[in-house]
Amino acid sequence: MLHASMNQPEGKLHKPEYEGRHVCWHEFPSAESNGPPLVLLHGGHGNWQHWARNIDALAERFTVWAPDMPGYGESDTPPEPTLPSMVGLILATLNQLVGTATSIRLVGFSFGGFAAATLAAAMTDSGQRVERMALLGPGGHGGPRRPAGELVSWRAAKDAGDAVALEQVMRHNLAMHMLHNTQNIDAEAVRIHTQACLQTRFYSKAISHAGGLPAALARYPGPLLLAWGEHDVTAVAELAARTLSDGRLDCETHIVPGAGHWVQFEGAGVVNQLLLGWLR
Repeated sequence: MLHASMNQPEGKLHKPEYEGRHVCWHEFPSAESNGPPLVLLHGGHGNWQHWARNIDALAERFTVWAPDMPGYGESDTPPEPTLPSMVGLILATLNQLVGTATSIRLVGFSFGGFAAATLAAAMTDSGQRVERMALLGPGGHGGPRRPAGELVSWRAAKDAGDAVALEQVMRHNLAMHMLHNTQNIDAEAVRIHTQACLQTRFYSKAISHAGGLPAALARYPGPLLLAWGEHDVTAVAELAARTLSDGRLDCETHIVPGAGHWVQFEGAGVVNQLLLGWLR
């Protein structure tokens, strides 16, 4: 189904600094007073706007914190081009905003799912609490993928200043990797994806393909939700669901019909209700 374009959510901007590096956090206060903190981590070649169709719904009950992860958007790069270095900077700046004694709820998408699991493990190791976690199409699962086709480099079009060619490339790549129904590749999707790609300075592909998500999840004992779009090209959803949920006592898995990898965008209505029910 084609979604109407939505206005960009408005929130408060914070730029806490740790060891000379800033992370850009967007805060969306809850409609309910004192809504508990909910952290949303976007995917690779992304930014906080990966959650453009989810923030308003989630902020009805939670205080939403959506960063540009280090090396993306307006945030500085981490000290090293590694997942632990990135997550360390996320945790250090998050602690400045909500405090080390405050428990959080945590949602991650794609590479941000791998980052979220790594963050949850680090918080558990340090005695901090992640109440509940949800991972949407998470990277690092270590299983097979099912690519729809080859991605096209956008750099030549960008360097040439050719806006038409750049949009064509972005639409192609969205169809190959992010969205299943080409009718859902609207102006909003192209705008978000283009801006995010142009600002990316941390490259996650090799990290995600190397695996490591199961090991991170083994260090997080709390409730876990796993969800994929039915047509997610980054995993065989049914297989990944069985593998990652195996042995967990409090774990639910869902497959969202008709959606591709960017499941919280293409299947926003379903995903919003799923997250509100789970995180509550």
